[in-house]
Order: sequence, then structure tokens, then C-alpha cells
Amino acid sequence: RVVLVDPVRREAPPEPAALNPDQRIRRADAFFSRCGADIRHGGGCAYYAPGPDYVQMPPFESFVDADGYYATLAHEMTHWTRHASRLDRDLGRQRHGDAGYAREELVAELGAAFLCADLGLALEPREDHAAYIAAWLKVLRDDRRSIVSAAAHAQRAVTWLHEQSG
Repeated sequence: RVVLVDPVRREAPPEPAALNPDQRIRRADAFFSRCGADIRHGGGCAYYAPGPDYVQMPPFESFVDADGYYATLAHEMTHWTRHASRLDRDLGRQRHGDAGYAREELVAELGAAFLCADLGLALEPREDHAAYIAAWLKVLRDDRRSIVSAAAHAQRAVTWLHEQSG
């Protein structure tokens, strides 16, 4: 089980137990490594740290399967594209859990779905999706076009990542 957390509110988690019997997927590793992100491994939380500009991932072995690892990495890499030096995406986030946070999470989840489809990876629902759904629904109720906007941002992020990995 991997927990996605906000880097500002994270606590030091215990080191996860090895669960994943799968081998790494060479094409996915190659794709993400060519994007140029600083991807660090350790701990039990996956997140993008915007200030120092890196992606933190738990060890590969701590995921239930390889697809789960890469789907989580795809989510975090979509967040990584928001940096001012890349796509400069600001959806109005002021604090953890606000509407801007929910918009960015929706972009990251759609981006992960698009990347998984492109890379031939399975995208399974995660436990943390339930926590996000309420926030996503509020954003969607307040602005019905927000799903179109989120999908457009996600597609731009995925296209940018493909261009980098070219």
C-alpha cells in the first residue's frame, strides 16, 4: 500500500515491507528516466516536492505489483510537470485540500491514466482515490467545465513528458 501525501504535511513513515514479486518494466523505466526528473527512492510515501523540485517514491519492492509502482510514478511525474521551468501550471492551490489542490490532483490522476495507457500499464483504483473523490466532486459541481480543463492540462503534461523522453 502506498500513501500519496502532501509534502508540506508529511511525516516520516516507517520503511515498508517488500511486497512486489514483479520485475521492473524496462520500457517504463526508460521512459521515466529520459524525462529528466530527480526521482528519489525511500520511505513509504510518494509525492512531488515542488520547492526542491524532486519526485519521491517508495522502493519498487514495496508496491503490490510493478504496474502499481509505475502508475504512482506517472501520477507524481504529472505533478512534476507543473513546475515553473516546465509547464508552469498553477491551478490556484493555496493549501492542502482546497479546490486548487483538488484540481491538481485530478490533473495528476488523469495524466497517470493517459501515461499508463500509452505505456501499456494497468491502472488499478487505489485506496487514496476515495479520499480525493469528494474533493473532485465538489470542484466538478462548482464548475462543470473543470473536467475538460483538467483533461487538457493532463494531456499537455503527458505530451510534454513524451517530448522529453523522445
